[in-house]
Amino acid sequence: MTFRQTHLLGIEQLAPDEITTVLDLADEYVALNRSHDKHGDALKGLTQVNMFFENSTRTQSSFELAGRRLGADVMNMSMQASSIKKGETLIDTAMTINAMHPDLLVVRHPHSGAVEMLSQKVNCAVLNAGDGKHEHPTQALLDALTIRRAKGRLHRLNIAICGDIAHSRVARSNLLLLHKMENRIRLVGPTTLVPGAFAELGCEVYDDMKEGLKDVDVVMMLRLQKERMDGGFIPSEREYYHRYGLDAEKLAFAKEDAIVMHPGPMNRGVEIDGTIADDINRSVIQDQVEMGVAVRMAAMDLLARNLRERRAA
Repeated sequence: MTFRQTHLLGIEQLAPDEITTVLDLADEYVALNRSHDKHGDALKGLTQVNMFFENSTRTQSSFELAGRRLGADVMNMSMQASSIKKGETLIDTAMTINAMHPDLLVVRHPHSGAVEMLSQKVNCAVLNAGDGKHEHPTQALLDALTIRRAKGRLHRLNIAICGDIAHSRVARSNLLLLHKMENRIRLVGPTTLVPGAFAELGCEVYDDMKEGLKDVDVVMMLRLQKERMDGGFIPSEREYYHRYGLDAEKLAFAKEDAIVMHPGPMNRGVEIDGTIADDINRSVIQDQVEMGVAVRMAAMDLLARNLRERRAA
């Protein structure tokens, strides 16, 4: 299995064969997670520390469950009430954590680049669980696994990423991954949320939802990142839903077997109609949650293998 990484900081550093390695191993963990005995021992004897400087439900619980199923000792640090609030620098926090000798460090941080800086200060494998508007690599990998299992392949598909592209680390990571795997990407949304610079990345940019969804295989909706907006990016949520919210009328322009995705949490009636989100024939949103645990198991397993090899050398 080809995976050369010391850390998982972003999709940008991964080669296509490494992406395939993660997805292939994750497929095995999907089977394990559906079995009666859901436990493995790939992380037995290792310590996993989760440091979330931003609130998270799906990602943190998914990483915690992934670690426990593989036998790791898992510790969740409450960064909302940490010494950071008392004035401690991020580097001092990293040095403190390093003195505890963790093996895997999972970090979510509101500032782009913070996770990479932490990785330079610790002697363990670091996984980026989302940093600012930069990247969210495991989300892109779980989305890729969901697409591959639903479509039978992960190349030469027409994929529309719709909504708040400008503020979304999910969009950036997915864009990088899907390009590496030779897919055709369309970005759909209002001009205030889809900067024209994205066209330079080889994407097609649309401000009309119906035109953007025409004949696509995958419709990936994004959450409005209100917490990262500092101005009037949309006139109103009602107007946004009318023009860019996914409903049956707009979805009809995609292929008949197109799948619908959303990283969550969803704003029903703003980004997506509840009926579409719950349609078991089109929506793979719950599959994304399931794939998240398997992908994070695979990522930590592969990093742990490399970590053990380095320590043994």
